[in-house]
Amino acid sequence: MLIRLTPANDSPLHEQIAGAVRQGILDGSLPDGERLPAAKVLGQSLGVSLHTVLHAYQDLRDQGLIELRRGRGAVVIAPAPAAREHVLRILDDAASQLAGLGLSTESILALFRQRLDKETSS
Repeated sequence: MLIRLTPANDSPLHEQIAGAVRQGILDGSLPDGERLPAAKVLGQSLGVSLHTVLHAYQDLRDQGLIELRRGRGAVVIAPAPAAREHVLRILDDAASQLAGLGLSTESILALFRQRLDKETSS
């Protein structure tokens, strides 16, 4: 698993870590049952604190993407391939329609984040 952090990015470091793991789960490079690096080890390799990695792992757990198991660490709970394909079809359709409107990638992402924030705060 390759994670690159961008300090200049406006996203907090824990969100960047969670985003990289989430991407790996969605693209299939982190399959169901895959054990993630120990938080301490990952933190050391990325140059961030253990608590930053734990925050990312807790967010992923809350989203139902990983399990945190005592003694086993963080383990991926990948969506079933059919569910993953369904999600990707929805995203492909939305991306196609939004690009057809001439919106920039940054605008699309900003709008999508606003909608997600609205949904999760309801």
